[in-house]
Amino acid sequence: MKPIMFALAGVAAIAAAATAQAADKVTLQLKWVTQAQFAGYYVAKDKGFYKDEGLDVTIKPGGPDIAPEQVLAGGGADVVVDWMPAALAAREKGAPMVNIAQPFKHSGLELTCRADTGIKTPADLKGRTLGVWFYGNEYPFLNWMGKLGFKTDGSPGGVKVLKQGFNVDPLLQKQADCISTMTYNEYWQVIDAGYKPEQLVVFKYEDQGVATLEDGLYVMEDKLKDPAFVDKMARFVKASMEGWAYARAHPEEAVKIVLDNDTTGAQTEHHQAQMLGEINKLTDGSDGRLDKADYDRTVKTLLTGGSDPVISKEPTGAYTTVITDKALGK
Repeated sequence: MKPIMFALAGVAAIAAAATAQAADKVTLQLKWVTQAQFAGYYVAKDKGFYKDEGLDVTIKPGGPDIAPEQVLAGGGADVVVDWMPAALAAREKGAPMVNIAQPFKHSGLELTCRADTGIKTPADLKGRTLGVWFYGNEYPFLNWMGKLGFKTDGSPGGVKVLKQGFNVDPLLQKQADCISTMTYNEYWQVIDAGYKPEQLVVFKYEDQGVATLEDGLYVMEDKLKDPAFVDKMARFVKASMEGWAYARAHPEEAVKIVLDNDTTGAQTEHHQAQMLGEINKLTDGSDGRLDKADYDRTVKTLLTGGSDPVISKEPTGAYTTVITDKALGK
């Protein structure tokens, strides 16, 4: 019987090896550096959720000089994390990106001002110097200013735009009256730098009615013609949402997983714990499906940006429910 048992064991080993080799490779490009903003993806990889779906996922961190739209269009990734304004702008310019899932239900973008400037309402922004992120992150801001009727070229009656690096220095050094922050990141950097909440005035884009969808998953449109790619993305989305659910249920473990993946050593447990607490609020209530009402609001917001709207016409084919329907077993 021993030869037969050895033979069976050999067959099992070969089958296991074949299964491992058969794992479908997926490259995910993040919008920014390794941090809790992307905890769900790192958790899904660390806990084996991707592996369980037959996937071998490579996660590529982003950075200040990396535009997810360019990486995707250039074939450097199968799927990217991006904000919808940048994705729709890229689509209109000839890079047909398609939203296949929307893990973030809410927007975390805000404008944070020093209270000692006297700014209390959006109307008080006139004539002020405002820090703004670019590389595709400027679109929600430009749209908001357009709605307020403020030009952004520094002319009288408008606002002066300071091209903000991905830090809070312009506020700390009083180079700007207000700066761009995220609820989960830069706001807390300002607090950690010594400011108290009462020393700040914060305008959340959601409260101003100009919030747009952030941190969705996007692929190139032509890839969706391939049934194998659709199947692969459905498994990717399913495992990713399991990762996000796990991150909400086990935040301390999720933070440790993020830190383990930070090869730069730049992140701290304190800041990442703060960040994940806020990120979990933004993913709460999402099963990965894109809410049509949220999409319509984003498109409407981008189309009504005054004289310089982000997109000039309503897009068609900019999102699909095929992936999430398949991933969630609809």
